[in-house]
Amino acid sequence: MSPPTIRRVLPDELDAVGRLTVDAYVGGGVIPADAPYLEFLGDAAHRDAEAELWVAVDERGVVGTVTFVGPGSRLREVALDDEAEIRTLAVAPAAGGEGIGEALTRHTIELARARGFGALVLSSSTSMHAAHRLYERLGFTRLPERDWSPVAGVQLVAYTLPL
Repeated sequence: MSPPTIRRVLPDELDAVGRLTVDAYVGGGVIPADAPYLEFLGDAAHRDAEAELWVAVDERGVVGTVTFVGPGSRLREVALDDEAEIRTLAVAPAAGGEGIGEALTRHTIELARARGFGALVLSSSTSMHAAHRLYERLGFTRLPERDWSPVAGVQLVAYTLPL
């Protein structure tokens, strides 16, 4: 199998990307199947309208996705003015362990660097240990002063990668 191509999502892929994102978060045990946040995760069209939705595509179709958030977007959560942010990194459960999450993260690092941002930041659920290992392997460090809780019972930790 050839490595995936990373590109902006196409309009006819938005529904599939929403389903993939929900499947990755629920199937990975990150959030329960009845969580209100699933509405946001499933709405790929909204994420693409408010930011940049990128996908990894191979012979199987869309196998991963990430949202790249720049200044002015209502999807920014922890980024400062000179920082880009990534959200909703997700890999299709059937494609887990193939390096797709790493390829998407590296792509966002290069986007942020090419666009002159001072850093790339993100938030992650405390339960996403594999994602934390990936981020740390790529040079991200914890940013505890920006840890936060979007709703009661959910704690998010922040990471930064100075560029």
